[in-house]
Amino acid sequence: MLYVTYSTPYLAIKLKEENGNWQITEPYFKEWANKQNISAGDIILEVDGNNINELNIIKYDPVIRVAKELTLEKQENGRLIHLQIAPLDIPEQLFYVFFLPACYYLLSLIVSLYLYKKQKNSSLLNLLILFILTVSLAYVSIGASGRLDRVGTVVNRSSMIFCLVLLIHFLRNYFLFLNLKWLFIYNIKIIYILPLIIVSSFSIFSIIYPFTNTLFSIFTLWLFFILLIIIFGILGIGYSKYKTPQLKFFLLSIISPFLPFLFLFAIPQIIFHKYILSAEICSLFLMLIPYSFIFTQLTERIFDMEYYITRFRHYFNFSFAFTVWLLIGLYWITDIAISRMTEIFFFSFLSLIALFYFKEKIDYHKRKILFSTKGDYIHRMYTTIDSIGRVVKIEDLLEKFVHEVALHLEINHIDVLTYDLQTQQITFLSKSKEYTQNQIDEVLLDKLCLGDIKKTEHFYIAFIHQDVNYKRILVVDHNKSIYLKDEELLWLELLLLYLNNFIENTKMVEDLLEQLKHMKEADNNQLPWLNKLLWLRFEEEKYQLAQELHDTILQEQLHIAREMDVVIHAKKTTNIQTKLSKVHDHMIASLNDLRGYCENLKPPLLDTLGLNAALEKLIQKVHKRAEFVLIYTIDRLYLEDERLNLMIYRLFQELLNNALKHSHANIVEIHLLEAKEGFEVNYFDDGIGCKMDEIILADSMGIRGMQERVRAFNGKFSINTNIGDGMSIRIKVNEREQTNSDGYNTYHRWPTPSKQLS
Repeated sequence: MLYVTYSTPYLAIKLKEENGNWQITEPYFKEWANKQNISAGDIILEVDGNNINELNIIKYDPVIRVAKELTLEKQENGRLIHLQIAPLDIPEQLFYVFFLPACYYLLSLIVSLYLYKKQKNSSLLNLLILFILTVSLAYVSIGASGRLDRVGTVVNRSSMIFCLVLLIHFLRNYFLFLNLKWLFIYNIKIIYILPLIIVSSFSIFSIIYPFTNTLFSIFTLWLFFILLIIIFGILGIGYSKYKTPQLKFFLLSIISPFLPFLFLFAIPQIIFHKYILSAEICSLFLMLIPYSFIFTQLTERIFDMEYYITRFRHYFNFSFAFTVWLLIGLYWITDIAISRMTEIFFFSFLSLIALFYFKEKIDYHKRKILFSTKGDYIHRMYTTIDSIGRVVKIEDLLEKFVHEVALHLEINHIDVLTYDLQTQQITFLSKSKEYTQNQIDEVLLDKLCLGDIKKTEHFYIAFIHQDVNYKRILVVDHNKSIYLKDEELLWLELLLLYLNNFIENTKMVEDLLEQLKHMKEADNNQLPWLNKLLWLRFEEEKYQLAQELHDTILQEQLHIAREMDVVIHAKKTTNIQTKLSKVHDHMIASLNDLRGYCENLKPPLLDTLGLNAALEKLIQKVHKRAEFVLIYTIDRLYLEDERLNLMIYRLFQELLNNALKHSHANIVEIHLLEAKEGFEVNYFDDGIGCKMDEIILADSMGIRGMQERVRAFNGKFSINTNIGDGMSIRIKVNEREQTNSDGYNTYHRWPTPSKQLS
């Protein structure tokens, strides 16, 4: 295809017959035509040494597509002009139909080889590779098809339809892979008849009978239009019905590149027989297809594509508006020719998109120079959480929080009001400012919930934390002259959510340390290792919670805040309902994520439906992720101490998580068995195992955490494992056994249980 494109110069000179002569109506490459003194009205006499009337194709398709020699007669003076034309004489046609298609095909081939080597023997991936290569084949054959080369015509028309059929086939398999209902015909083999038989046969027929060439070109464009509408419908309905981000990715990154060809070339050519942009220029957008797959595969995070697509849309809107404004200015000031507008538009448009992208990247790397911590709210959130997270007492935590808020908001009068629910006494963290009774009532009478920040006559007030003894409220004195910006309020709201969690955790640690202190005084035994363990676990939990909330809920909330800001300041109210619906969907997704975290922190079924229902749900979740066969037994227990239910649930959770992450087992067994005065948990897997000494020396937090839970209830924990022999764990708890006087060592060997335990 590329050889044919390079070997014959493409002219595309339109003609009309006038008194037996073929006159030029419109040269395609106007700049080249002006240089060669070719103008509308000139008469073409010979093409490549042959009289033009001897060319049968001219009667049905009055266009000189290719020629190496031309003889024409000037309309004004009858002077004859003989032209010798080489491919390099018209660099535009080589750039659009030779150089760019060659680069595109090479890029598609590299992407396809990369995808094939990355994951072999996948029908989905094979269809995707075929789709990418077929699109590139359709693009690379544009030049040969435009020259009416026989092979090029058949290849171009067939591959145009074939790539869309492959895409429909891929989407059918992808819907089934995602467990979604397919929205089109299941027998995809039927539509393969279109490119392989119908279009190919019609293309060959048009070569034999040239007068049908235009008719079959329109037929191919109609078929392309119909298939593309079908694909749009499948993806659009599928995404609106299932809200799956993968479908949105395919809709935007695979279908969007076809839109310029559809709306700027195919539809105008079908309806008006005159295109807005040529097929060569519209096909440039196909470059987005392999680029998007490179981006996806290199990051290996398909859901991040939604973020990058959103950024691209942001760049697109700014660049498009400014480019149109620039072209209007250039046309008004310089009187530039309309024929040059398209080239200037695309050059300016793409240059502006690149400028916005690189500016953002550079701004991010130079953020410490370009932005202060006052303006960089994400950086401020990090630094504040890191600062207050180092404190271990509630009073110190509140003091540190007030200090950080005062520092970042640059407000002096910030305090924390603590209301004792038992004695109804009120204390302020700071003693430097006196408050009137009216001001105190102003703070207390406002009913606040977690995350609420309200502005009253004298203060900004916000809920911090409440337990059975105390209610704590943040008080920011605005002096009727200080107004917090939306970004500052959002930053403060998120910080209060973190602070609430920190206080809860700190309170638990303080209570536990107080109990341990009494234990030490009573038994005169020092437990520094337990203090250290609790401290480390507390810090680890705070860090993980902060990181999880920052990476998920915080980002979602910031995005929702930006969307709401756009809605609030929108001048046009026509699409308000649609925008609010979109924000609502984002809020629901954020709430679902938050619900997932809450379920992990506190299993909801444990208190409502009991231990057995909670364990069944946990096992069903593991089933979906596991690659091993899971055999389990759950006896119904009748325990007096309800805390044992949570302990059993956490043991199951830890054992199954270890099996998922580390065991590499084919079979995993876990059994909860009722005992005479308690229960037993027996676990076995046939995985890779490990050495017993390594477990003890590694001081694994997973094993150690299970040990401590069992030991806290005076239970027995025994483990047996070796390299290649899998792992077996036995846990036995006697609910009525009060003490463990023999100093039981939690590491004991015991015989491997039978695999038939069920």
